[in-house]
Amino acid sequence: MLPLIPRPEDLLNRELSWLDFNARVMEETEDPCVPLLERVKFLSIVSSNWDEFFMVRVAGIWRQIDAGITQPGPDGLTPRQLLERVSSRIHAYSARQHELFHAILQPRLEAEGIVILDPQELDAAQAAFVLDHFERALLPLITPLAVDTGHPFPRLGNRALVLVAELTAEDAHQDGGLPASELSFIHVPTSLASRFLRVPAPPGRHVFVMLEDVVRHHLGRLFLGYSVRSCHLIRVTRDSDLPVEEDPSEDLLKTVEESLRDRRRGAVVRLQYERGLSSRVLDLLIEEMELSPEDLYPSTGLTAFSDLMQLYAQVDLPHLKDTPLPPLPVPQLDGAGNLFEAIARHDILLHHPYQTFDDSVARFVREAADDPKVLAIKMTLYRVTQTSPVAAALERAAERGKQVAAIVELRARFDEAANIAWARRLEKVGVHVVYGLPNHKIHCKACLVVRQERDGIRRYCHLGTGNYNERTSRLYSDLGLLTARPDLGEDLANLFNMLTGYTRPPRFHRLLVAPQNLKQGLLDRIVREAFHARSGRPARMILKMNALVDPQVIQALYDASRDGVEVDLIVRGTCCLRPGVPGLSEHIRALSILDRFLEHARVYYFANDGQPEVLLSSADLMPRNLHHRVELAFPLVDPILAAQVVEMLELQLHDTLKGRVLGPDGEVLRRGLEGDGPPLRSQLRLYEHALLASGVGAVTRKLGPLDPEA
Repeated sequence: MLPLIPRPEDLLNRELSWLDFNARVMEETEDPCVPLLERVKFLSIVSSNWDEFFMVRVAGIWRQIDAGITQPGPDGLTPRQLLERVSSRIHAYSARQHELFHAILQPRLEAEGIVILDPQELDAAQAAFVLDHFERALLPLITPLAVDTGHPFPRLGNRALVLVAELTAEDAHQDGGLPASELSFIHVPTSLASRFLRVPAPPGRHVFVMLEDVVRHHLGRLFLGYSVRSCHLIRVTRDSDLPVEEDPSEDLLKTVEESLRDRRRGAVVRLQYERGLSSRVLDLLIEEMELSPEDLYPSTGLTAFSDLMQLYAQVDLPHLKDTPLPPLPVPQLDGAGNLFEAIARHDILLHHPYQTFDDSVARFVREAADDPKVLAIKMTLYRVTQTSPVAAALERAAERGKQVAAIVELRARFDEAANIAWARRLEKVGVHVVYGLPNHKIHCKACLVVRQERDGIRRYCHLGTGNYNERTSRLYSDLGLLTARPDLGEDLANLFNMLTGYTRPPRFHRLLVAPQNLKQGLLDRIVREAFHARSGRPARMILKMNALVDPQVIQALYDASRDGVEVDLIVRGTCCLRPGVPGLSEHIRALSILDRFLEHARVYYFANDGQPEVLLSSADLMPRNLHHRVELAFPLVDPILAAQVVEMLELQLHDTLKGRVLGPDGEVLRRGLEGDGPPLRSQLRLYEHALLASGVGAVTRKLGPLDPEA
């Protein structure tokens, strides 16, 4: 039986909790111990996160309001009440963001020789360079869009930088002359170049001008016969969620492609604009785009901080960035002539980005493609890069006559275009491509290799918590498992048969699969731990995830806390549970870790009265993951590997430098746990562990000591 849903007062709102998470990200920008350019990077990450938040979550709230929904959500807030709270909170955070950059970070950047100048501040040589760049690289791409009775209000691109120029004719009274006043919109051409244009400067100086300022400075060359009365930058954010209306008679690939085109036409949910924009122009924008006061975000100085990542990439000053932590070899695979023989000997735990993705996961798929004994490869692809080595290996395997099946999830938000391109490319070489299941995204991360060996056919598996994406594998902290266990291989074969055909698999030996039994399997384990507590036995859980939202799981954790179960949560982002509330959750502690790598692994540990169980999973504890996606949770059967993961969790729970303990209202109470000795930064400590295991002494000499307080 499923537990009841908590009372509204026992739940934090999902959207507000997510905004609080981004406030924790912004704390990294404020931390003087973080290298300067890394602080700039974190400010960019916050803005990118807000962009997606508006495009999906705020857009969703507006759709509810427009549909006339007044029913409160699980937390007791109506859509209108939620929008007001979201708007109030993000306006405050946005003001803090501007203060951080203009009052704190920019002066420090200038002290390091990193300067953003207005074109009027350039010397003669720099001005000539900028003029040449404007005429050669920008002017051919600019299309001014007039607004008058003969020119309708233009379609402004989502997240595009747009200049709004108010113009006055130089001779308004000449017979047959030009109109006295006009309005024109200019999309700043940022698609082919960085927004930060680097200009020649003396050694030790890194001088940039903003692309919008370059265009603004040279508008006189664009509007002949007019003078520019004012020119201000605006940026709109549109509803970009992709509600794919699936028609059983339509090809899903075609449906998603059409929906991608619709995304560009989404309603505006945010207008960012420079202060000083005239009331006439602002009123026109509000009217044409049907904006409300909550949608307006005036700014002073830089608009759209998400582009600061481009500045970060263009400045090569190692002392202002994190010390490099090169990915390390996996000891069991390093020097192994045959990867499959190494996996057959024992299960292998992978921990990215500390251990290299290319020499483990990508190698697994590459060797499968090249090994003549491999008969078939089956794999899920959720987010892949345009140059994915994993997808390229599948392509090569099919060209060599192997049976290859790829489950390409076309609806992976904001990665649909790359996935569509790979789906078409793989189909051309004979890969059996499946686009997904109706009404369910395929979010699990799994690869099955079928190999002919002396004693018969053997299955080799990779199961993971993160995507088959070589780029994010260097930035996200994820866990994976390479195994040749027959029961896991049989389970995975049954799963792929279910995904590619109409087979309903028999009972799985080891796997928990959403939406079939993953949620119930986790609830059963929570209830089991509560039973141990009621029976007077020690009971404990450590649950690590990106988000905790599902009301029934939260209620089960509240019930377990009341029974005396000690519950430690490591939740990076949204947490709708209220920890530490007397009589409700006094045995529950919640920690959020924010550091140089994005904590992405999902781990569910249950003490189970001395018979511990550790599950790794692709699924967060959210209704969408547990009910509307195909997800996996898989056990670490090898007790040594399970103990290693528990040790990792215990280390993270005692992170005193990058761990934030969360209070019952989502606030940060303090960093780390009390009374635990010297400062600890868990990500650096985990890298040290991987370094020792790999035996790469040369790396130690290159890095020097890894100071946890650095």
